[in-house]
Amino acid sequence: MKKPRLNWSSEPWSDDEPLECVMVVPETRDTATFIFRAPSGAWFDYQPGQFLTLDLPVPGGNVQRTYTISSSPSRPLSISVTVKAQASSIGTRWMLDHLRPGMRIKAFGPGGIFSFHRHVAKKYLFISAGSGITPMMSMTTWAWDQAQDTDLVFVHAARSPSDIIFRERLEQFAARVPGVQLRFTIEEPEPFKTWHGYQGRLNSLMLGLMAPDYLEREVFCCGPEPFMQAVRDMLGSLGYDMNHYHQESFGAPVASEADAPVIDDVSPEEGASAEVTFSNSGVTASCAETDTILAVAKRSGLNIPSGCTFGLCGTCRILKTSGDVHMVHNGGISDEDIAEGYILACCSHPMGKVTVEV
Repeated sequence: MKKPRLNWSSEPWSDDEPLECVMVVPETRDTATFIFRAPSGAWFDYQPGQFLTLDLPVPGGNVQRTYTISSSPSRPLSISVTVKAQASSIGTRWMLDHLRPGMRIKAFGPGGIFSFHRHVAKKYLFISAGSGITPMMSMTTWAWDQAQDTDLVFVHAARSPSDIIFRERLEQFAARVPGVQLRFTIEEPEPFKTWHGYQGRLNSLMLGLMAPDYLEREVFCCGPEPFMQAVRDMLGSLGYDMNHYHQESFGAPVASEADAPVIDDVSPEEGASAEVTFSNSGVTASCAETDTILAVAKRSGLNIPSGCTFGLCGTCRILKTSGDVHMVHNGGISDEDIAEGYILACCSHPMGKVTVEV
C-alpha cells in the first residue's frame, strides 16, 4: 500500500507566505475557531499565548485585526485563532460570515509577550473571561502536550454554560491529569439545565475556594478591561504580590515589553490621610485611606446597618455624593447602583475627601 506524501517543510513559517484556512470549527454562538496551514508545509514557531495579525479583505478595503493564537506550538503543523463577534465587529464579523476552507489571507507575526514561557513558575493561576480564554487555552494545551507535572488552576467567567469556549476540551484535559483544575463561574444558568459550578461575579470569596494557595501562584489574566481591573483590585486587597501578575488586553495585545502599559491602579496607601463627611449627621471625621467608611462611621458614633462586613450581603449600601473611594466588593452591589453613586461602606476606603449620606 502506497503511503500518502506528507507536505511538510523543514523551514518555519514566515509571514511572507499567506495562510490557508483549512477548517472552521464552531465553538459557541458567534464564536468560531479558524485553523490555518502554510501552503508550503512550513511549521509554526511561537510561544503559547502570543498573537497573529490578520489582513482581512472586508468590503470597503482591507483591515488588520489582531487575534490571540488559541492553538499550541506543541502542535506546529497548523495555527488557530478563535474569534468572537462583538456588536461593533467588522473584521471578526467578516471572518464568521465569509472565511471558509481553501481561502488564503495575509498574516503578520506571531508576536507578543503574554506567555508563561517568560515567567516560569511551579504553580500557575489562569483567570479569564469571554474570549480572553484563548491565550489560556494555548498555554494549557502546551502544558498538556509536554506531559510534565503541571500545577495549574484555570478560572474562567462566562455569561452562561453554553458560552464557555473550549469547555469540553478543557474538561478532557482536566479529567486525565491531576495538575489541571478547572473552575467556571457564570452569570446565569440556562433553563432546564443543571449547573453545579459557581454563579455570580468572580470575587475574593470565590477565589479563596477555587485556589486556596493563590498567593503562591503566578497569575495570568485576560478579558475585558473592567474584568481585569476587578481582578487586580481583588488580588491587591488580598495582599497578592502584583510583581507576579501578568495580563493581556482583550482588545489590543501587547507586542513588546516597551509597549506594555504601566499598571498604576489607585489603592489605599499606608499612612495617607483622608476625610469623611457624613452629610445627614453633620459629622466630619479625619481618618486614614486604609480605614473603611464603616469603621470611620462607628468611631464617630454613627450607625450604618451592616451584616457580613466583606462586601457580600449589601446591607451597608449608602450613597456617596462626592469624592472617590476604593471599593473591592464580593457581589453585594450592582453595577447600576455603583454608576448611580452607591457604595458598600464595609469595603470602601476613602481616597482623600469623601461625602456620604449618613
